[in-house]
Amino acid sequence: MLQYTTIKIMYHSRKVQLLLKTNLLTSKTYSQTTNPKQLVKIDKVLIANRGEIACRISRTAKRLGIKTVAVYSDADRNAMHVNLADEAYCIGPAQSSQSYLRQDKIISVAKQSKCQAIHPGYGFLSENTEFAELCQKENVIFIGPPASAIRDMGIKNKSKKIMANAGVPVIEGYHGDDQSNETLLSEAKKIGFPLMIKAIRGGGGKGMRIVLNENGFLDALESARTESQKAFGDSAVLLEQYVEKPRHVEVQIFADKHGNAVYLFERDCSIQRRHQKVIEEAPAPGISPELRIELGETAVRAAKAVGYVGAGTVEFIMDPINYNFHFMEMNTRLQVEHPVTEAITRLDLVEWQLKVAAGEILPLKQEEIHLHGHAFETRIYAESPRNGFLPGAGHLSYLRTPETSETVRVETGVKENDDVLVHYDPMIAKLVVWGANRNEALRILKSKLSEYNVAGLDTNIEFIKDICSHPKFQNGEVHTGFIEENSKELFTDLRIPNSILMQSALALILYEEMNALVISFKTNNPFNPFATETGYRYNHILNRTLNFTVNDQNMEVSVKYVEPEIYSMRVNNIGPWRQVRGTLKKINNALELNIEIDGLITRTRVTKLGNKLHLFTNTQEWQVNIPNPKFVSELNKSVELNPSAAISPMSGIIEKIFVKKGDKVQQGDSLVVIVAMKMEHVIKASIDGVVEDVLYSVGDNVSKDNLLVKLSEIKE
Repeated sequence: MLQYTTIKIMYHSRKVQLLLKTNLLTSKTYSQTTNPKQLVKIDKVLIANRGEIACRISRTAKRLGIKTVAVYSDADRNAMHVNLADEAYCIGPAQSSQSYLRQDKIISVAKQSKCQAIHPGYGFLSENTEFAELCQKENVIFIGPPASAIRDMGIKNKSKKIMANAGVPVIEGYHGDDQSNETLLSEAKKIGFPLMIKAIRGGGGKGMRIVLNENGFLDALESARTESQKAFGDSAVLLEQYVEKPRHVEVQIFADKHGNAVYLFERDCSIQRRHQKVIEEAPAPGISPELRIELGETAVRAAKAVGYVGAGTVEFIMDPINYNFHFMEMNTRLQVEHPVTEAITRLDLVEWQLKVAAGEILPLKQEEIHLHGHAFETRIYAESPRNGFLPGAGHLSYLRTPETSETVRVETGVKENDDVLVHYDPMIAKLVVWGANRNEALRILKSKLSEYNVAGLDTNIEFIKDICSHPKFQNGEVHTGFIEENSKELFTDLRIPNSILMQSALALILYEEMNALVISFKTNNPFNPFATETGYRYNHILNRTLNFTVNDQNMEVSVKYVEPEIYSMRVNNIGPWRQVRGTLKKINNALELNIEIDGLITRTRVTKLGNKLHLFTNTQEWQVNIPNPKFVSELNKSVELNPSAAISPMSGIIEKIFVKKGDKVQQGDSLVVIVAMKMEHVIKASIDGVVEDVLYSVGDNVSKDNLLVKLSEIKE
């Protein structure tokens, strides 16, 4: 675990320190002492969250001698955050609406377990005004800002008015109460196109639409309203001038109950998909020391305008050309990406949260907070980037993570053989690295991503590596449309090298040989497996052809036995035969293939799950499928090619069913809505037809590739 206070590599910018020393937000307005009567005792805290953030809070609390109480749903009974806590209480079924969002149950557990405070983490109840007020009413400390600050910053149009009055630059737009179509269209024309329609509540890209011209405005408005009403219970929207290719730069601020407020520098969170962050870094690339101070002071001014207390983030949209920035919103909680700020400041923000909640003054004044080096955080998701970033719940059959150190930190709430659940966010972990400068930190990140090996479900690890290798990202040329703009380079056709196919062939041969020896050990001679004559040794097969499929392409590897442990191989009967030898060994509970091809020795981590081989090289993961027997393949093919089969593209929960048996549908009609990991997916009819059967009900869990609705084609 990366220790917050013990990074030994020193990297200082004299210019930055000199500017910080002349910062106006210093000791003139800083309260030096705390009245003992204002302090409260916190020796036991309830963590009203799950997953990696609950684990992260628990570790800091324990280091400070504070006991922790976890809450969990039925699905999380054996979760890591439960095992880390001193006590844990079940609060309901898997659905968050019946467990992690149940304010009454959480308050009841806090009272029962005699906790003085509740830490909400992020998500769930962290920015819920009613919950903050309920905590105050029940005499339980809410580790977060006052309810009034949450309320003011949670409604975007109100927050923008407050910011404008405080002298914080706000992007041009309409933030008024008149929500009629006529008024909104009139204001849109004044602002000019393209523009952004935004729900006034919530976040995560919900209720957000980009409108390129007047013709598409009313349709986009209706769509944004519908989504906002469903997500946040409020259909009101605001309009903003659309900044093309903006950077998303946010400032970490901290305030105490004595009127002190400081900033802990900025983060760049521009690399996003579906308006959700994928890679964050601190400090933001290309930001001058002067601009850094201006951003920080503006963020502190914003925090003081709402009487803020605790950890918060002020988010800005920044023009990537001239570096003009405008207030976007304020997140009144600890952010997912807070570890990158901890890495460059060597501070523990959860420790600060606990101290501020107890009534203490901020541990440091502004001039005492220094920036050290550069840090990246990348979110490792259970999702398929090449399939529209569809989330994918599933079993973590194989998991190997980089070794943690002073420069490498892994934040996670799962371990091998755990399930990534369909009910919650698809994030598996956060990988955080630190370097003396951006180039060094990026090299470390790419190296450690190759050491993060997952099998059993799809992840975005390879996609993140591709982003990190892109020349524009390496140069710091980032903006919120980076992924879309560079999609051709990021989603190139994958061509598997012949050397990887040969590795696959040797790994499969040695894997089968290893299993044959295990079977021999169990059935013939339990004391000496090598003495039996019935052990199945593939070395005795003189010729063999192995068939694989990679990215729907069929590949063939011809294998000739040369002598014990030496083979000759050729791919697709093309090119020369190459000499191959190697071993498959178990090292630290993982299989490692040590292979020599024509004298070149490489090492690859390997695992076999069902009919799929996963090869984790030092640069990339390859998935090689071993074809099913012919009769199984034909059966699967018939289902895949059947246009009457409405198949689930991901594991999830049936939220809505629009049809019933006997209904007539047209191609493109919505049949079923599946919800998984905060994402909604609509299954539509692929033909004009009649519903033969609906195989599931609302609320049912379904797995990927399950048949949901049977249709029969309407014949003339």
